[in-house]
Amino acid sequence: MGEELRTRNDDQRAQRGLDTTDRTLISLLQHDGRASFTALAKAVGLSEGAVRQRVQRLLREDMMQIVAITAPANVDLDRQAMVGITVSGDPREVADKLSPLPHVHSVVLCAGSFDLLAELTCRDDEHLLQVLGEDIRSIPEVTGTELFVYLKRAKQDYTWGHLTN
Repeated sequence: MGEELRTRNDDQRAQRGLDTTDRTLISLLQHDGRASFTALAKAVGLSEGAVRQRVQRLLREDMMQIVAITAPANVDLDRQAMVGITVSGDPREVADKLSPLPHVHSVVLCAGSFDLLAELTCRDDEHLLQVLGEDIRSIPEVTGTELFVYLKRAKQDYTWGHLTN
């Protein structure tokens, strides 16, 4: 049933697309996720109700998410790293095993030296070693890892490109 729902949602997104108003709303919310429907309505020239419906549809169809972004160091998560992972077999199966792990925040399938890249956020080095050893390397299909510890994050931006001109 989950696969059927995912396929139906993918089909709806492909058919629907994003119009100029959708793109403008997403762009405005990327800059201020707490913007009121009233302010958004003024910016795009629609009624508050129409904007509310559009935003709810964009959320429901997974076109966007509105979340609080923390500064990890300010919430006692002082160690961040990217881990390159090589696997035997289908990397999608390993990605499915990594994705629910609480300290794994991003998993991508990639080409190149690694099959997967996973971003980790941990309390400290000891916690990072625990996550790497107990959670990631313990997956039977994982054949190798290479850890890239972040010394300083120079940029973190969630605007994902320019949706409007």
